[in-house]
Amino acid sequence: MTIIIVTIICYLVLMVGIGVAFSRKNKDVSDFYLGGRKLGPIVAAMSAEASDMSSWLLMGLPGVAYLCGGAEAGWTAIGLAVGTYLNWLLVARRLRLYSQRCGAITIPDFFAKRYRENKNILLGVSALIILVFFIPYTASGFSACGKLFEQLFGWDYHVAMIISAAIIILYTSIGGFLAASTTDLIQSIVMTAALIIVVIFGVSNAGGIDRVIENAKSLPGYLTLFENHNADGTASPYDFLTIVSTLAWGLGYFGMPHILLRFMAIKDHRKIAMSRRIASIWVVISMGVAIFIGIIANDLSKIGLIDTFTKSSESETAIIKIAFFMSEHGVLLAIFAGLIFAGILACTMSTADSQLLAASSSASENILKGVFGIKLSEKQSMLAARGILLVIAVVAVIVAWDKDSSIFKIVSFAWGGFGATFGPVMLLALFWKRSTKWGAVAGMVVGGTMVFVWKFLLAPIGGVFAIYELLPAFIIALIVNVCVSLATKAPDPAITDEFDAVNSDMKAKA
Repeated sequence: MTIIIVTIICYLVLMVGIGVAFSRKNKDVSDFYLGGRKLGPIVAAMSAEASDMSSWLLMGLPGVAYLCGGAEAGWTAIGLAVGTYLNWLLVARRLRLYSQRCGAITIPDFFAKRYRENKNILLGVSALIILVFFIPYTASGFSACGKLFEQLFGWDYHVAMIISAAIIILYTSIGGFLAASTTDLIQSIVMTAALIIVVIFGVSNAGGIDRVIENAKSLPGYLTLFENHNADGTASPYDFLTIVSTLAWGLGYFGMPHILLRFMAIKDHRKIAMSRRIASIWVVISMGVAIFIGIIANDLSKIGLIDTFTKSSESETAIIKIAFFMSEHGVLLAIFAGLIFAGILACTMSTADSQLLAASSSASENILKGVFGIKLSEKQSMLAARGILLVIAVVAVIVAWDKDSSIFKIVSFAWGGFGATFGPVMLLALFWKRSTKWGAVAGMVVGGTMVFVWKFLLAPIGGVFAIYELLPAFIIALIVNVCVSLATKAPDPAITDEFDAVNSDMKAKA
């Protein structure tokens, strides 16, 4: 236990140290929120994907695979892998060029400047949406930290969560975007190491790969993409509509502010192809390994080496149980166990820091200064940014207070919210010259509203309505955006000229 604690402390000290080191590079709010557009291709790729995966990778995804088998986890992973690739292919370079041309440093700022919207309606709506959905998203990360330290040290869940949140707040508020991106690169390496270690140790203690596969085959509907394994030991069909619904996770990428900000911050847009390859390969491998960890954990439960889980909030701690079991087998394995725990922290911290920055930038830059017109000096802007970051973190802690909440379910809802509100708007803003500010506003409002309506009113009906809310909300928001854009006045020549200029940049700088 001492070795595990020392390993985790060293990791946390390193994260805070990086924050302090990069604090000297934050000369203004542009540096704090976007890093002065200085990200290299490797840092951009890995920070984007590390901030994307969150605690969902090492806890949520293995937990789903443990309980239900390969169908839900597998189709979700396929959807996310395709979404990752398409986001880098279609959005990354164009958004980088467009945001630089119009001088935007946040996602709401980009939308407002793209449409020359000077009444701050679009700015305010998009900033408010970021706050609404990022708070529960950040809360899921804090919850994961609380569960980790509760399992590890027997601490009270709430105390553990608050301490974890304080550390994340510390290095993020000090170092800003560059610190968050650099720590994300390191955290992606730690996450990868944790995945590899768990697989090797788990397979060897389960009796080999053949034994793991044999156990999976013995469970009805467990090792297939077309059936779901149920808690009562039976299997149920994973039908076409459910598959399409699960694949819809990939649509969320087009609207994720903390990922889109990485695109805007890339130093050399000509290196984006390299970033795309690195990101896509890492995502495919890491999610595949995470699903396999859930399958391994199920087998370890059968032979009594770890606990048996019956609900998602329990199964999401499977990797923690494996690491505990590992720590009982000598000093070297205790160090590896500490690395696994650090990897879980890395998943959480890499997403929470990015989400806090994106939410803070929306509140301070877009709501305080943009919507309310509050004049702030650079020093005051930095203080406001850090103060609002703290407030948002406190609210997220309150949201995460229930320790029985499912990380997977919280992330799923927030992911759907961003995908449906920002995804259609971002795609149309980048690729359709005729889109208008009123279409963008209508699309955002309808997309966000439909996520709530479908999740809490229509989905409980069941049948055709029991699909992931992101899919219908995305489609409806896209249709509304197009219809309202066509029904309202065409964009001014200045807007369309800038759109054409970006297209010229895309061709000239390919």
